[in-house]
Amino acid sequence: MLASFLTYIRCELNFSAHTVSAYTHDLQQWADFATGGAPDNLRPHDVTANDLRLWIASLAKSGDAPRTIRRKIQALRAFFRYMMRYHGMSYNPAAELTLAKTDKPLPVYVRPNETDAILNAPLDTGDFNEMRNRLIVDMIYSTGLRCSEIQGLMDKDVDTARGELKVLGKRNKERIIPFGKELSDMITTYRKLRDGTVGSTCQNEFFVRESGEPLYRKLIYNVVHKALAGNTVASRQSPHVLRHSFATDMLNNGADLYAVQQLLGHQSLATTQVYTHITYRELKQNYQQAHPRALKKGGDYGR
Repeated sequence: MLASFLTYIRCELNFSAHTVSAYTHDLQQWADFATGGAPDNLRPHDVTANDLRLWIASLAKSGDAPRTIRRKIQALRAFFRYMMRYHGMSYNPAAELTLAKTDKPLPVYVRPNETDAILNAPLDTGDFNEMRNRLIVDMIYSTGLRCSEIQGLMDKDVDTARGELKVLGKRNKERIIPFGKELSDMITTYRKLRDGTVGSTCQNEFFVRESGEPLYRKLIYNVVHKALAGNTVASRQSPHVLRHSFATDMLNNGADLYAVQQLLGHQSLATTQVYTHITYRELKQNYQQAHPRALKKGGDYGR
């Protein structure tokens, strides 16, 4: 049952590889708990809400974060919805579970002066790995692509003549993202170096390793982490932080919120609106630091 459900969300619902991986781990963990380590004996039709609550309680006791528990409950809900639709279950026991409340911290981002320093650092344009790695960092910051979208980017979908690239995002939703001449020139340089390094064989993937094989997710993460480490005050250094930086800088420089939503591939405008909180925080800090009457100096007024 679990295997067929995971195939269903991957192939029919087009869930992202990251979500499928997380749900796989969550449901296997639950199946082990429910069967005492014998998941082949799992009987979903016999599961009750109380059974699920016991598992959730054990997760909380073992120290799982509220955000993690929330995702696991969502995995259960999705699984039992599938069971109701295709395998005759009469109700969804996970629907009775209360989702754990989680804090909503503002996204971490890299400041513009930091990204400028990173992207303008000396570069050996004759070194394939160095050139490719710089382009990965520049492309994520310049276009807001997700790590999975960088990994899956096809060579035919990067058009330097038009200055745009076509991306297949979450749930196979396609979008077109424009880019400027500076990134276009860098892409052209990379392509020449890539073709000379990998060989004349046409590549399907835009980004490849020296062997000609596609990139893997951890490699992309390592490339970005190495570029950001020691060069930013941001508390995290990951591809998603660069994506946050793209959105934040776009809004700070006057971009329309709806336009940023389309560029990021967000289904809901509410998801994009979190970046407006960052821009307001920056505005407030600048006001407090710059305006003579923003902060009281030398005691309370009116005495």
